[in-house]
Amino acid sequence: MKHYYPECKLFIFDLDGTLYEDTDHFDYYASLLKGKVKPVFQGNFMKDYEAMKRGEHPIGIGKAYDVDRDVVLTLDPLTLQVTHVQEWDGTEWDTEEIETIYSELLSFDFEHMIAIGDGWWLPFAAAKHYGLTGEETYTSYTKTKDFMVTDQFQLTKTPGLKEGLQKLKKEAEIVLVTNSEADDVARLLNELELDGLFQEVVPLAQKPVQTKKIFLELFEKYKVKPEETVSVGDNLINEIAPALLLGMKTIYIQPTGIVLEHNNLKVVPSLSEVFEK
Repeated sequence: MKHYYPECKLFIFDLDGTLYEDTDHFDYYASLLKGKVKPVFQGNFMKDYEAMKRGEHPIGIGKAYDVDRDVVLTLDPLTLQVTHVQEWDGTEWDTEEIETIYSELLSFDFEHMIAIGDGWWLPFAAAKHYGLTGEETYTSYTKTKDFMVTDQFQLTKTPGLKEGLQKLKKEAEIVLVTNSEADDVARLLNELELDGLFQEVVPLAQKPVQTKKIFLELFEKYKVKPEETVSVGDNLINEIAPALLLGMKTIYIQPTGIVLEHNNLKVVPSLSEVFEK
């Protein structure tokens, strides 16, 4: 990984979708949420979710969902300003209405304004649209996390990841920052055989709300400058855009072919490509 940014001294990794890239658990989560949606809406829920995965729905990774207004927001990926607004059925707002309602930067809170940064949030957004409460969605999320540490769920280990991290650790500091709870992180790292590789693990990070604060604290703790630090993740809103705005380097794990250009950005389909010899 140092061949991407040889001058960098600190690498900050995400966990879900970055250190493992499986997606079956998102479908499992969706199935649990579907069971809580009113029967009359269950068919539409799954139809919308499948359309999201195919890229045929207004909701998609890299966008935001305004729960209260039930609209989908397209953001400038580097400034996070709202550029387009669509109703659930795809109807677009006019520019004047967008500028009136969304003139300021968004404040994400996981309840009213949701960053659709990875696959977890696709079924979540559909569930909110069809009337589920935060408690109902969280219960399904925790059940999915429990499922992920059973024998029924097998994580796919990214080729070369463990060896690559071991080599990187000899050349730079490596830290893990994740929204997952500490117990889940420990179980996942154990299953991935990555125990003890990170100098520090920051769970319950509340990205993107706390991303900037956490990065600034890590700069100070490890005595590095932003330009000497790399954020590695699959979530544009959580890990990549905030890092670029701080002047950091970034590696964006994006298998769906989203094209972005920035001097401090490398886009790769998998960490296996980053660590290949």
